[in-house]
Amino acid sequence: MLKLNRKQEVYKIGGVKVGGQPGENPTFLLGTMFYNGHKIIEDRKTAKFDKKRAEELINKQETLSDQTGVPGGLDLVANSTFEIEKYIEFVTSVTDMPFSIDIWTVEPKLGGAKYIAEHGLTDRAIYSSIAPWSKDIRKEIDTLKVLKLKNAILVAFDMADKSVEARVRLLDEKLLPWAKEAGFKNFLLDTAVLTIPSISYSCLSNQRLKEKYGCPTGCAPSNGTDILKKEAEQKWEKVGFHGMDSAAHALGAFLWNDWLLYGAIESAKWMFPAVAMANVLQATLEFSPKDLPADPNHPLNKLFAKDVAELKKAIGGA
Repeated sequence: MLKLNRKQEVYKIGGVKVGGQPGENPTFLLGTMFYNGHKIIEDRKTAKFDKKRAEELINKQETLSDQTGVPGGLDLVANSTFEIEKYIEFVTSVTDMPFSIDIWTVEPKLGGAKYIAEHGLTDRAIYSSIAPWSKDIRKEIDTLKVLKLKNAILVAFDMADKSVEARVRLLDEKLLPWAKEAGFKNFLLDTAVLTIPSISYSCLSNQRLKEKYGCPTGCAPSNGTDILKKEAEQKWEKVGFHGMDSAAHALGAFLWNDWLLYGAIESAKWMFPAVAMANVLQATLEFSPKDLPADPNHPLNKLFAKDVAELKKAIGGA
């Protein structure tokens, strides 16, 4: 039902497989750290933060990833080159997970890219992002082509025209040519979410983009759920928000999202189980032995091995 006609690319980023046909590989989840208002930050100017708590959060995500079979990575937010260097240095000292550098302005973003190249981290690092609103795309391209980074998020979104056709034009005319000239090999397409209802349109856009380009697609449902967090907690308590947040991300994982930015890393404890269940249902939607995921660490095989054996037996005997 969800399968696509075009061959789908599968990238290996820091040992994590990202992409493929729906159900083939579990959804890659990126949890955000050092975001504005993150309680672990003590002073941004000196990049001082609570390292003990930061490591606890990373370890918790790793444990949840191991338990569920859903791969995890880290999305690192920073405002300066000094900051991102310190965050990358710390993160790479405590985990082998992939990570992205999530920076809006050109100078610190390129500073982070240089640090990645100089420290041999190109296999596991994701440049975030190549975007149509870049203030100096020529400088970005000229610097990046020398650094030879591998992985980049391409944001296919225009506030003036949110149609699928506009996203395709952006990729064809700007984003893909820019990313290829900059030397990137692996393209993670981001269809951008602003509100909860827009998650559906992002998913539909991803279906179209996967059919056209075969690249892994994703988005950030947390952009929509975070807006309503305070209101949801007032109406339904924290557990109500957790349910809403889990549902939005699980549906996103089910419908043509190979990777998701799930927001604050503190959300991992409800996000990984929710997405694992979405991946299980997605993987069994195509009801034939050849369509079931081969990876023993896929949530379906990891959590429901007995059911998989019975399913294969039932199908084989049909």
